[in-house]
Amino acid sequence: MNFSEHLNQNDIFRRVAEASAHLGLRSYVVGGYVRDLVLGRSSKDIDFMCEGSGIELAKAVAASYDSHVPLSIFKNFGTAMLKLEEGEIEFVGARKESYQRDSRKPIVEDGTFREDIERRDFTINAMAISLSKENYGDLIDSFGGVKDIQKKMIRTPLDPEITFSDDPLRMMRAIRFASQLEFDIDADTFHAISTHASRLQIISMERVIVELNKIILSPKPSYGFKLLFASKLLHEFFPEMVDLQGVDSVDDKSHKDNFYHTLQVLDNVCQTTDNLWLRWAAIMHDIAKPATKRFNKKVGWTFHGHEDKGARMTPAIFKRLKLPLDERMKYVQKLVRLHLRPIALVKDEVTDSALRRLLMDAGDDIDDLMKLCRADVTSKNNRKVKRYLENFDKVERKLAEVEEKDHLRNFQPPISGEEIMNSLDLKPSKAVGEIKEEIKEAILEGKIENEHQQAKELMFIIAQKKGILPK
Repeated sequence: MNFSEHLNQNDIFRRVAEASAHLGLRSYVVGGYVRDLVLGRSSKDIDFMCEGSGIELAKAVAASYDSHVPLSIFKNFGTAMLKLEEGEIEFVGARKESYQRDSRKPIVEDGTFREDIERRDFTINAMAISLSKENYGDLIDSFGGVKDIQKKMIRTPLDPEITFSDDPLRMMRAIRFASQLEFDIDADTFHAISTHASRLQIISMERVIVELNKIILSPKPSYGFKLLFASKLLHEFFPEMVDLQGVDSVDDKSHKDNFYHTLQVLDNVCQTTDNLWLRWAAIMHDIAKPATKRFNKKVGWTFHGHEDKGARMTPAIFKRLKLPLDERMKYVQKLVRLHLRPIALVKDEVTDSALRRLLMDAGDDIDDLMKLCRADVTSKNNRKVKRYLENFDKVERKLAEVEEKDHLRNFQPPISGEEIMNSLDLKPSKAVGEIKEEIKEAILEGKIENEHQQAKELMFIIAQKKGILPK
């Protein structure tokens, strides 16, 4: 397989080949760029490897441009990077690595092309394209990467026991690539992941979560999570999700398996959005069901309050998983807390008051909340699903009508506490808060419109009732 025609379409390959020849180095295109080229996928970032100094090669390539090209050098890692309009171009010298048992940080030494390529994680990432004059554009595939792509298979170049023991993060990467590419994992490779799952403990949570988020952003993330569960990797860092799995039965009454239900909700959400944090809300929406599970002889299994407890659990889980504790966490927490509210409104007699309260609580996230709620309808009864979704259509139409009329999204009281104090000559006190709350309730109940003048008139009426003003 020769890619010289493809290389000729991008000037960077000619520059690297010429700079390599001038320095007397053998250089190659390696890694994900080659994999994606074989797969027929576009890829912007390019990795070059040479037998020699990658830093010197990068300097020579940068110098070949008439204008200044940003060059970053990382001496400690022996790498350099050029930032071009078309993407990031990385250079590294061929190296070999050895590991100590208690660390994933390798001892790195200069190596040959063969030593470098065989230390790669998977066969599909261990291919290279030569930039040498005598075989320019030739694909070098020492470990059968092309065949594995054709078979849709993730496999390690060397013994997977050694590969994963040396660098346990590669176990997460195996599942990430399988999920992203919808590939299978070779049986021996998967067995080694299961055998070495506990080795994931020496990897920082920050590195683990990068791979997990890529799984979550894959086309069908349930596949990746099933692999994480089956391999026991999920048990190492996300026990709350593992606890969702299983079905209990009493007196022939059972509940659904909340692990597989959660995965179906996640896949459903992925059909409507690539928002990572909405996908996280799908993962977290039932996370408190194991903690709230109870059996009642009359009604069977219940999970009362799981939405509130799940919201309370969210910050601690995000903190442990090294996920952001900012507005993104609060967004997930809000959706978890509210995810049952629209379901409760799926009936013809829903009141405008209930719709106003939902709009006020959800704010700008109401549309995402409705996406989550639609995704949460996972019955195997297609007629039941169709009926529920049609009812959601009604709720959304009613929400739009109420929002257009009352403007309650991200509700702000039409009268501030400061205006109440100034108008009634009050100091900060409990009475000020009570007046604000009564005005808000009157708006939500439809007694007055969400408008300043009506709210101010009601403020004086409330003040008279409380004896703050004379009647």
